[in-house]
Formats: sequence, C-alpha cells, structure tokens
Amino acid sequence: MNKQNILAGVGLFLSAMLLLTACHKSEDVYVSPSEIEASHPITSDTLTGSVAGTLLTGKTYYFSSDITVNAGDTLLMQPGSRLIAIGDGKSTATSPQITVNGSFISLGTSTQQNYVTVVDSLRNTSSNGKGIWGGIQCGESSGDVIIKWTHLEFAGGPAGAAADPNVFSAGDPRNSLSYTNINGNFILEDSWIYGTTDDGMRILHGHISIMRNTFEDCGTTGGEALNLKNGVVGDVGFNLVIGAATNGFKVSNSGGGSVQNKTYLYNNTILNSGFRQLKTGRGGSIDYEKGAQGLIYNNVIVNCRFGFRLTPDADTVNTRYNNQFFYANAQTLINQFYATDGKGKVQSGDIMSETPKDNNPRFKSYDVDQFDYSTVTPPLAISAMPTAIVTDQGYDFTLLTSSPAYQKGTASAFQPQKTVPQGGNYGATTMQPHIDMGAYPADGSGNQHFVSSLSK
Repeated sequence: MNKQNILAGVGLFLSAMLLLTACHKSEDVYVSPSEIEASHPITSDTLTGSVAGTLLTGKTYYFSSDITVNAGDTLLMQPGSRLIAIGDGKSTATSPQITVNGSFISLGTSTQQNYVTVVDSLRNTSSNGKGIWGGIQCGESSGDVIIKWTHLEFAGGPAGAAADPNVFSAGDPRNSLSYTNINGNFILEDSWIYGTTDDGMRILHGHISIMRNTFEDCGTTGGEALNLKNGVVGDVGFNLVIGAATNGFKVSNSGGGSVQNKTYLYNNTILNSGFRQLKTGRGGSIDYEKGAQGLIYNNVIVNCRFGFRLTPDADTVNTRYNNQFFYANAQTLINQFYATDGKGKVQSGDIMSETPKDNNPRFKSYDVDQFDYSTVTPPLAISAMPTAIVTDQGYDFTLLTSSPAYQKGTASAFQPQKTVPQGGNYGATTMQPHIDMGAYPADGSGNQHFVSSLSK
C-alpha cells in the first residue's frame, strides 16, 4: 500500500490505522468516527494552481482552470462542502480538471452531502453528456482517493496536455474520475455519478471498494458506468446503474502490467443500459473480457440490451458466476440474457423472464414496463431515451418480499476480498453479499439512494 502520500496532515491516528492495515490486510481494522479536523483550512473561495488543505463545511469553492494536488499533499472536503467547476466543455481550456498527484478525500455524509459539480443553472438534464468540466484525473503515483456521499456531475470535457496520455488521447472525453496507482486504494461509497460524456469512472489500476453508489445516464454514444482495467483488485457491490450508454460494468485485463484484474461483482442493480452504444454487439449490463477474472453473483439486470457477457478471451477458468436475475419486456433482450458471442451459460441459481414481461422483479416503486423495448432498434440518441428511464426519479428499487428475487441470491458462496482499509472515516464499509438479489435488499441494508443526484 502507498503510505507516503496518503492524507498528509489529516491526523496521526489515520497513519496508525494504515500502518496496522498494511500488517493485517486480511483483517478488518476499524477506527471509530470522529470529527474531521480542518488541517490547513482553505479560506479563499477561488482555487487556482496547486491546492492543498481542507474545504470547509458549508462553504462553496470555484475553479475555472486546472488545479493540481501535488505529490505528498491532500485536498480534503469536509461534510457539506461544494466544489464548482466553471466551464462549458467546448475545449480543453474551458473544461478544467482536478489533477491529483497526492490524495483526494471527500467525506460527505447522508445529511451533509458534498458536491463536485457545475453552477446551479447548469445542473439539469439538458447538460447531460456535455462534459462541462474535465473530471478528477489521478497520476500513476498518486495517493489514495476516498469519496463518500458525494455528487460528481457533468464531467467529460475534451482531454488536453494535462490529461494522462496513458489514459486519454488528445480530444478524448474525460471521465468523472480516473485512477491509475496500482499500489493505491480507491474507495467510493454512497455517491452519485451523473451525466458524463463517456465512462462514468475508469479505474485502470489499484485496490478498490465501490459500494452503494448510483451511476445515472453515463455516456452519450458509448461509455460504461464503471470501467475497470488491468491491475484492479477488489469489490463492487450494491450499486445502482440506470441508463448507461454501454455496460453498467466493464471488467477487462487490458492495459498491460503484472497484476491481473480480479473483481468481485455482486448485488448490483442495472437497468435500461446499452442502447446508445453505436457499435454492434456491445454492452448493456456486465462484461468480463480480455483476461479478467472474478466472481459475479446476485445481480439484477432489467431491460438491458445485453445481459452477462463473458467473452472467450476472459479468464473463464478462474471466473465463477451464479444467481443473476434477468428481466425484459422484449424478446430481443431475452435472447441476449447471456450474450450469444460469449462463453456464459445459464446457471442453476439464475432467474429470468422466459417470455416478455415474465417474472417481474417487483420493486417497491418502479414500473419496469414504462418503456416498451419491443419498439426499439438500437442505437438510440440520448434524446430518444426519456429522463424517466435514465435517471432515478424518486424510485424505490427495494425488493418486495413477494419478488421472485427475494432470498434467491447467495450469501455464502464467497467472501469479499476487502483489499482496502476498512472502517472509520477513511476506510471502506465493504458489505457482505446478501441473500436477496440486487442493490436494494428487502431489509433495507443496501443502497440508500432513492432520488436522482439532481434531486439533492
């Protein structure tokens, strides 16, 4: 684990926690929550150049040009702070990014959420896919990134000289966040990723725990909600993906390096995804490819262009999967519950529609048939997909006890890898798999989001 750069100046107790974690990676280490101290408070409301210190609770800060967290430094957002990008997405110069060579920490809470977004007048669905700013772009030797209860919205402006050439070519749309330190830790919890031009997030290397987040309307003519590359090892669970252009989750060992991608993907809910991808045979929910391995269990896939795609060049020998729930209201989607160009096969614990509209998943409040996919011929322009099927409109995806997915998952087939520090403000809360399928178990223990990012 990279200790040198992590959380410089935040507190000695955190350094002790990380040292203990390095010695006992297989055990949970819990540090009780405490008030997040303001080390080097930032008082100016305008950020430029190199930045380090603490963005304060209740304060709003702005940046209109690229800002950089240098190696060894930390930018920390206290609960209830806002960081606003001033841009228009028309060029590299007018879509500023946050370059992170140190550590970036955003510690929102359920009652004091944080924002890295745009001005209020642009926080609406008409800004989807416009790439108003350049996202959070982390260097290959950056420190750890920890993001909790935070809204990341409308990123994707074209890449320029400040973007990592190993990640982006000039002019490529940037993601809301890219992380590339193979020795570092990336923790994302209870956050929203909204309206990106391409991938919602792209993690090229590193230890991860990605729990209970909501990815809404990510990508325009392509792009995954979450794109995981070579060197990624960890857990992805209890996330909601709604209306992604391509896959909800793409897991690939592409990109070079000596550490194989090993991702455990479980108890996620993926809806209405894959229909904006221009290339044929691509995407829709879960895609494992190019040497990646992992465990895939307990996921709910509803009205996606493709279901689970396990390509022949994935590490099929070391990949296990079962207990997925598939629903569709169109026969064309049923035909691709297991992508026909892949190696995946129906498993003993799978539940699926045999005919259109069969086996309704019975969410607490969501109409799975509000859009008739039998009338759709992909690809669709983003404008052709009603807001109601690409963003969370106050829906409740909690399973009813009468749902065919209720208690039809598995909670005992595996344990999470827990490759990042656990517990406290600066560690992860990596959840165990749940016997209910999907991100919203009937007991209310999973994803805690019930409204769109824009509703907050």
